[in-house]
Amino acid sequence: MKILVVDDEDIVLESCQAVLELAGFEVLLVPSADKALEAMKGNEFSLLLVDVKMPKRDGMYLMRKVKEQWPDIPILVMSGYYTTETIKEAIKMGAATFIAKPFEPDELVETIHQIIKREEHHGKKEGPRN
Repeated sequence: MKILVVDDEDIVLESCQAVLELAGFEVLLVPSADKALEAMKGNEFSLLLVDVKMPKRDGMYLMRKVKEQWPDIPILVMSGYYTTETIKEAIKMGAATFIAKPFEPDELVETIHQIIKREEHHGKKEGPRN
């Protein structure tokens, strides 16, 4: 399973990479929404982990673009500056769920496993796709 992590802070990218690779995921790190969209064109990701607050184009912009072109990819939104409005907007835009920074490594891995399980269950309910 391949995860794209999008955050403008190196420490967050490196921490997520360490935690996710230890949990058995393949990880690609990018520092911006534009780099994420470039990466999406050449790769297939099972999940995106996206920060809300980034310079130039934020996580909400990225979510809009991803949902237009790749509507089935689940997005886990993370932020250290979250409000009820931010969470509601992210969920309304199609985020699978929201995780507050800083988070514990186990919390991140467990949240991703829950999303995967939910996606697999959802896919089974719809039946095979042609």
